[in-house]
Amino acid sequence: NKKGKIMPVRIRLSRGGAKKRPFYRIVVADQRKPRDGAFVDQLGHYNPRMDPPEVVIDADKAREWMRLGAQPSDAVRRMIEKAEVVTPEPETDSE
Repeated sequence: NKKGKIMPVRIRLSRGGAKKRPFYRIVVADQRKPRDGAFVDQLGHYNPRMDPPEVVIDADKAREWMRLGAQPSDAVRRMIEKAEVVTPEPETDSE
């Protein structure tokens, strides 16, 4: 990327696993790439086959990527809220 150019990145699910046995990685990817294509960083995973479904998210990495402008997909946003990875409020510095 050229200096100053912003990459349109999203935090989303990338499917893995066998047929009828889904397993998802929670990844940061360029939104123009395919769902299961190249990604920039992996933040965790989601296994819907567990009871209850298993969600593992690196909270610090997720907060950092959101601070840098990465937008979570609807599904990932729900997982982040449930895992209590709170979206940081914009800081107001009085200088």
